[in-house]
Amino acid sequence: MKFAALGLSEKVLEGVRAVGYTEPTPIQLRAIPLVLSGKDVIGSAQTGTGKTAAFALPILSKLADHQPGGPRVLILEPTRELAAQVETAFRDYARFMDLKITVVFGGVGYGKQNDELKAGCDIIVATPGRLLDHLEQGTVKLDKVEFLVLDEADRMLDMGFLPDVRRLVEQCPRQRHSALFSATVPPQIETLIQWAMHSPETIEIGARRTPAETVKHVIYPVSDTQKTDLLLELLKRVNYDSVIVFCRTKHGADRCASLLKRENHAVAVLHSNRTQKEREQALQGFRDGKFEVLVATDIAARGLDIADVSHVVNYDVPQHPEDYIHRIGRTGRAENTGDAFTIMVAEDAPHVFAIERFISQKIPRVKLENFDYRYTALFEEPKAGAAAGFPGKVRGGRVHGGYHFAPGGRRR
Repeated sequence: MKFAALGLSEKVLEGVRAVGYTEPTPIQLRAIPLVLSGKDVIGSAQTGTGKTAAFALPILSKLADHQPGGPRVLILEPTRELAAQVETAFRDYARFMDLKITVVFGGVGYGKQNDELKAGCDIIVATPGRLLDHLEQGTVKLDKVEFLVLDEADRMLDMGFLPDVRRLVEQCPRQRHSALFSATVPPQIETLIQWAMHSPETIEIGARRTPAETVKHVIYPVSDTQKTDLLLELLKRVNYDSVIVFCRTKHGADRCASLLKRENHAVAVLHSNRTQKEREQALQGFRDGKFEVLVATDIAARGLDIADVSHVVNYDVPQHPEDYIHRIGRTGRAENTGDAFTIMVAEDAPHVFAIERFISQKIPRVKLENFDYRYTALFEEPKAGAAAGFPGKVRGGRVHGGYHFAPGGRRR
């Protein structure tokens, strides 16, 4: 099916053609007709499936050209990067329409945002905290909102934004169309849905608990004293084009980045303590190839448009199984293959087992050949099924004692 068959307006179809889209993805096929028909929608789909267009295209099709007195559309995002990315997508899709689009987030001054809000806009893409600031300052009102989108709702829950989201929704008219997108729907989100939405239709695309088939993932057990040595050795041996290294904390990400820089890696850092300018430079530099390694917290795990990531390394095991799916989903996108390595120390065992229960599969354990391992009790654990082979870009290993030994290879 083509986009033209979905009932989108001609101006939106022009925008779709201009960005090079030809056929809708499954989430777009399901969501676009529902939004166009005026239904409230709950959407769930794996990362990289075209979720933004699934709500942006029908919303834009329902809007006439610019009308004073807005905003008429409000999209809430958990992070600055996602807000900026969604605003860019709306501008691309609406390039042949006379609409005013504004992005609102923290970490930058109020001046430009104040000017745009006072001048009037049709669409606001915002993070909750900064938008609440504008409401309190009287620079924006939400009483004309016709379409409300809560994007990455479970991430907003994790970041403690749900009380702010409720306050913002209360400022919107009761008679509106709402859409919510969330990888998982814990009880707090279910409560929000019952309160904020009217008889929503639910769309679920793909198995949320299954890693993408294009991603081949393994675990490297190691003693905690050799964790950084193993990371450095992996980066020396593996054929990678670009790699995201995930750390659990902001301090840990800074420390890891400093270590890699000392080893002459071109490194960018992304976490919430970086200034907005630093975050933008890190993302753009990584996309452009200026940096070969991006060290990040889970702020980079969801939604961000970062193409052609060949490898993901979990330097720290994620504490929530869902985050494992999102992290390793940064590679193997757009039908390309990718590899994900997780470095595991003894204290990570409960989190690893929780991940394996969540995805209903055993993740192969791997040893790096000719790496001078120190003893760890992790090597005594039975490894049923681990000898199936290393499913990555490192080839030609041998199996011994229930572990696969990966010889590595020269870095491109």
